[in-house]
Amino acid sequence: MNFDLPDDLLELRNMVRRLARDRVRVRAREIDTTGEYPQDLFDLFRDTGLTGIGIPKEYGGSSAGVLGMVIAIEEIAKYSNTAALMLLLTRLATGPIIIAGSEEQKSAYLSDIANGVKRASFGLSEPQAGSDVMGIRTQAKPHPTRDGYWILNGTKCWMSGVAQADWYTIFAKTKEASSRAHDSITAFIVHREWEGVSVGRLDNKMGVRGVDTGELILTDVEVPPNSVIGDVGGFKLAMLGLNSMRPAVAARGIGLAEGAVMYATQYVQSREAFGKNLADFQGMQWEIAKLACEIEAARLLTYKAAWLVDKGCFDKQWVPYLSMAKYYATELAVKASNLALQMLGASGYMKDQPTEMWYRDAKQLTIVEGTSQIQLGLIAKGVLDHDLWWD
Repeated sequence: MNFDLPDDLLELRNMVRRLARDRVRVRAREIDTTGEYPQDLFDLFRDTGLTGIGIPKEYGGSSAGVLGMVIAIEEIAKYSNTAALMLLLTRLATGPIIIAGSEEQKSAYLSDIANGVKRASFGLSEPQAGSDVMGIRTQAKPHPTRDGYWILNGTKCWMSGVAQADWYTIFAKTKEASSRAHDSITAFIVHREWEGVSVGRLDNKMGVRGVDTGELILTDVEVPPNSVIGDVGGFKLAMLGLNSMRPAVAARGIGLAEGAVMYATQYVQSREAFGKNLADFQGMQWEIAKLACEIEAARLLTYKAAWLVDKGCFDKQWVPYLSMAKYYATELAVKASNLALQMLGASGYMKDQPTEMWYRDAKQLTIVEGTSQIQLGLIAKGVLDHDLWWD
């Protein structure tokens, strides 16, 4: 067993670490304050090849895989979870195409994402269907006169990058909207410029500002047959897509935790109280030590999960391992940002310190792409089904 990263991933980590320190860190607070999309950071990621990090080489990517993406996201998230989300979005909407798309779809859509020519977004959740995926009501009906075409109607919500995307991966019911059968959900590629496609209300978010989250409204949208991803009735594809992305969300949590702990540690080393540095107090040292242990544990879980995904191990039997990484790392982000803010005291609560931004950003991670409660349920089911077993 070798825990050393190969040379190419070490080079990637070092390159992204420099970019994060020099270019992302100085923009993080401004992005959070203005809420404006950081086009300069997207251009940076495009020009350095990071938009293609999760895309196979044959379609213009770097083939660094999910592990490479995890490493890059971890470095960026130390300073800005908004910037880390931008990188994650290059793989979220393309995941179903990578997994089940036709060669035509891969050639048409993956290269433009890898090269930074296009952006995409992922639409599954709806106002009445967040964790309850089978509760979605967006419906795709066969076109009455055009063979193989579909008509989509419905509203998607909480879509990250919805306002910046050129196309969307959309999941819809191809049976009755009330159906809860797994063969009733299908994935479609939907272009933003198509008639009937419009961006609705944008959300006023607590954190992770700068990448718009909001609604996509579909009104009698005509979708051609070559925009169906995989098979009609492909609910499993939605789950496989989410499963494969859990390490990337976990990486956002690890990076945030690392950034918060490093910042707070430097602060308490320089702040005097009761005649000595705050870092000299045993109570402070123990909190730092416990967080350091948990960060390393979260990294091991997450790197293993990414390694599994790159091996193609992200179906049912592997879900507990992927869910553990997502659950543990994102809950750690909340814990670490809370303790970092507390270590700074009143100063940590003020907007001239990044700790309050990390504190707001961290909570999003325990909700998106499967809440902590959903992850716990999946882990428990894995144990009950003996997918996760020790005998």
